[in-house]
Amino acid sequence: MNNKEWIYAPLSGKVQKLENVPDPTISNKLMGEGIAIEPSEGKVVSPFDGEVLLVAETKHAIGLKSKSGVEILIHIGLETVALNGEGFDLKVNQGDQVKKGDSLISFDLELIKEKASSTITPVIITNGNEFELDHTTAKSSAILGETKLFQVSQVGQEKKAEKKTKDSSVPYGKEAKEIVAAIGGEENVDMATHCVTRLRFALNDEKKVDLDALESIDIVKGSFSTNGQFQVIIGQGTVDKVYKAMVQETGISEASKDEVKQAGAEKHQNILQRGIKILADIFIPILPAIVMAGLLMGINNVLVNPIFTEQSIIEMYPQWAGIADMINIIANTAFTFLPALIGWSAVKRFGGSELLGIVLGLILVHPDLMNAWGYGAAAAEGDIPSWNLFGLEIEKVGYQGQVLPVLVASWVLAKIEVFLRKRVIDSLHLLVVAPLALLITGILAFILIGPITFTIGSWITTAVVSVFDMAPVVGGLLYGALYAPLVITGMHHTFLAVDLQLIGTIGGTFLWPILALSNIAQGSSVFGIMLATKDEKLKGLAGTSGLSAWLGVTEPAMFGVNLRYRYPFYAAVIGTAIAGAFISFGKVKASSVGIGGIPAPLSIFPESWISFLIGMVIVIVVPFLITFIIAKRKLR
Repeated sequence: MNNKEWIYAPLSGKVQKLENVPDPTISNKLMGEGIAIEPSEGKVVSPFDGEVLLVAETKHAIGLKSKSGVEILIHIGLETVALNGEGFDLKVNQGDQVKKGDSLISFDLELIKEKASSTITPVIITNGNEFELDHTTAKSSAILGETKLFQVSQVGQEKKAEKKTKDSSVPYGKEAKEIVAAIGGEENVDMATHCVTRLRFALNDEKKVDLDALESIDIVKGSFSTNGQFQVIIGQGTVDKVYKAMVQETGISEASKDEVKQAGAEKHQNILQRGIKILADIFIPILPAIVMAGLLMGINNVLVNPIFTEQSIIEMYPQWAGIADMINIIANTAFTFLPALIGWSAVKRFGGSELLGIVLGLILVHPDLMNAWGYGAAAAEGDIPSWNLFGLEIEKVGYQGQVLPVLVASWVLAKIEVFLRKRVIDSLHLLVVAPLALLITGILAFILIGPITFTIGSWITTAVVSVFDMAPVVGGLLYGALYAPLVITGMHHTFLAVDLQLIGTIGGTFLWPILALSNIAQGSSVFGIMLATKDEKLKGLAGTSGLSAWLGVTEPAMFGVNLRYRYPFYAAVIGTAIAGAFISFGKVKASSVGIGGIPAPLSIFPESWISFLIGMVIVIVVPFLITFIIAKRKLR
């Protein structure tokens, strides 16, 4: 057999390096070496004589094996699994014998441009332990079935042994294999991804999961199933290493979070759950910027407000005034230009160009517009600037700190852009699509979208504030009792939008402080388990997950321990409800959304620190005592 073989181009289009593919799994070559093509037409042909090894159910990917043994994967576009086969026409079946140039798949290129994140198509060697890439074509474009794309050669026995030794030393490789075996094996995994703390799987049959075997693995801190996803709690930092090991050590290929969520959503989610998922998809990516801003604003609060003395730090030490002002500017930027952050994330989520989303957000807070925070005073004085459009008076007002106007405007912008992109020829895209989409959306935002959503946002704010004004104890008690259960369903993400709306409208939020107390309560409960149990593994898990909860990440504590035993979860809910009622009665508010745990006081207005600290004592003591007393009887 010849040790070298040329792989011909399966598509026509622009040739790209794998490093340029906007997917870390592919660009970091976790799936293997290869090359990518940006297709110029919707046809895929066989790059050699061989056999069809696999065909994705959604028709977006195909695996082939040449007669010399080279195995390759052709993945048409990125995140195209979400199309569920729409736009793809399969010409072959698994097991078919094919010749070089035989048609494999035809696809609607325009549809993929519209609905997928990218059309770029990786062509990857999947059995890199046996074959390696020698060199790739120097041509910038390829013609299907004609251009020699890259050459591969067989790996020698010595090199195979070296690769095998290297592979066997992959960090967390053993644990990754054990996790896959416990969830039913590779054949039970439809797709897999991960977030900050959890492995996320779309499984074919969750009944095949061996929970005892799974949770006996040292690095596993718990597991649960929600909205069609089976999630395994690993912990911050470690989860990324475990996931990479799983991709390398098993036959599971990486998928994006959107793909896994989509797989679960299509099978299991109702309209309400899909709406919550959309909000989560929009707000979670911008959360780090908001939390960073909140933390810095908390530091600024300590510097500029009298807390333990009659004078503030900058009054006692004027040399600190400059740094305090600088911190304030850095901290306030994320909130001042919040519509730009939301616009970027929302337009991306709705299928448009995120750059246009940023521009849309900046349009809504342009300095020539009247600041939204001064709208109430200007309305009372009858001094609101306006445009006269053919006799129609349009208020010249910005939307600083507002959430609904930019959310709705982003949806409109994305739909207009997609509509134009599909109908305008490629050569005119730059001149027509973006300018026209922004112009139409901008005018609609000022004339229609902005005024209507601003009014709706004001109604929501008034309603929430009224409940806590009329019956603060009841409001705090209910929200404190319900927040942790809402985390289980994912509905807690919707309240981030409410928090931001409250901050932008009344200058602070009374909901977020209760969230922070809920996180502390979950940690306190799990510390009760840690001190009561004699099981060393459970003790270690409880200790690390409790610390994580006290620093704002509750999933390891909640799903790994508290929900498993239930009574620690109920103890945390009881403590949060009591503390929530107390701090709501004391009118405690946060100036921003910060780190929801022990560092939370930094985000609380200084005048409310004493009330909030008492609330912290409640959620530390009450859940701990309840859990510890019950656990001493149950955990023997």
